Amino acid sequence: MTDLISGPGTGQSNAVSSDAETMAQPPSADTPTVEWAPMEPAPKKRRLGLWIGLGAGVLALAAGAASLMLIAPGTTVAGVPVGFMTPGMAAEAVSTRMASTEVQLTDAGDGTRLAGTDLGASIDASALTDEAFADRPMWNLGAWMGEPITADVTLDPETADSALRAAVPSSFTPATDATVVFDPAAQAYTATPAEPGTGVSVDDLAAAFTDAVTAGKTSFAYSADPAEVPPLITDGKATAAVEQLNGMLAEAGFYVGDERTVPLAPELVASWLTVDAVEGELKISADPASIQPTVDALPEQVNRDTVNASNIVDSDGKILKALTEGKEGRALGDTSTTAGDFAEKLASGDATFALPVTATPFESTSLFRRIEVDLSEQRTYLYENEKLVQSWAVSTGASGTPTDKGRFRVYAQLRTQDMRGTNADGSKYVTANVPYITYFNGDEALHGTYWHSNFGRPMSHGCVNMSIDSARYVWEFATKGTEVWVHD
Repeated sequence: MTDLISGPGTGQSNAVSSDAETMAQPPSADTPTVEWAPMEPAPKKRRLGLWIGLGAGVLALAAGAASLMLIAPGTTVAGVPVGFMTPGMAAEAVSTRMASTEVQLTDAGDGTRLAGTDLGASIDASALTDEAFADRPMWNLGAWMGEPITADVTLDPETADSALRAAVPSSFTPATDATVVFDPAAQAYTATPAEPGTGVSVDDLAAAFTDAVTAGKTSFAYSADPAEVPPLITDGKATAAVEQLNGMLAEAGFYVGDERTVPLAPELVASWLTVDAVEGELKISADPASIQPTVDALPEQVNRDTVNASNIVDSDGKILKALTEGKEGRALGDTSTTAGDFAEKLASGDATFALPVTATPFESTSLFRRIEVDLSEQRTYLYENEKLVQSWAVSTGASGTPTDKGRFRVYAQLRTQDMRGTNADGSKYVTANVPYITYFNGDEALHGTYWHSNFGRPMSHGCVNMSIDSARYVWEFATKGTEVWVHD
């Protein structure tokens, strides 16, 4: 008999023999093989420890990465804690603190509050926090809890001044700048003194702001009572400008080489100049249009013909006297940009202008002049470059007071003189108002004679007497150093 038995959990029927002996027989080759379905699925192995290990590793990696991006704990920048922040987050935090920090204006300010944004408060937050991260990264445990990083807070001058004036107008009175003006009577620049004003110092407020944020404060008190405010243009600046301008007036002109060919009157130069206050300094400027008329008149003052030199020389060629000073010829060059160029020089503090000039050199003529006195002929001869130019009869020394022979040089010349001396008999004489005297040997001279006209015969006490006209010619012909030869 065969029973049908349901296999547990299978939903299928299996045929089983009740005969145990039959069950014990090995299956024949024709009998199909049967596998038993398991009673329950085999349980999977749980790997909890592995998952726990993976989570800890990820956290460790995250912490390591964070340490490479964050600022060390305990770091403060401008009074703001920035530990555990990236540099960007830290910069934003510092900037926000600057903008929100308040100042309470006391005394004249009557408690008025102004925020950092009202005053244009700023700090280089990005640079500071980048510096903090570079010096104090979180991974560097030795950098934790470091000293505070401080920095100066700056206030925008215009923004802060405008806010303070609106908040406490009573504390502000304007300062009076020193000025520089030209005084026509003195022909010089003079200064008028400055007067201080009052106000609230932006610089001092910025320093107090810095102290407050360094201490970690988000608000602080500051007195808005008026304090003295110096003028932008002080007496010292005005005095320096006056000295510079008057120095310019003293040397102002158009130059050819070292020669101030065209001097400029102080009042004229002053009419070209303007002295203005610019950003707290006195600045000089000049108007090219005002300079142009003077430039237009330069040719008639600069251009000139060449003048050749003429010099009296001795036998060695040494110049004894310049009869005519040599002068180069001059022709003024292009002056189309002179007015503008001079205006730029004046603005820089230089009142000298070198003119573009073409020069023509002069030539020099040497005149070797000498005087010859022939005692035997009783004549005097004048030579120029060994050419006879004049000759006259003269009266030289008489036998008791002869004229010395020899080669001499003129050493003095007088327009007129009272001559005193001793006669051959020992008596004294005085001859008044002797004209055109040219001394060449002690008290011996060539000179004019009004007391006789007996020329051609020895008549004198040793001098060379001649007519007044002849003596004047000699006086003008000769000079100190002219050679005189006295011979028989």
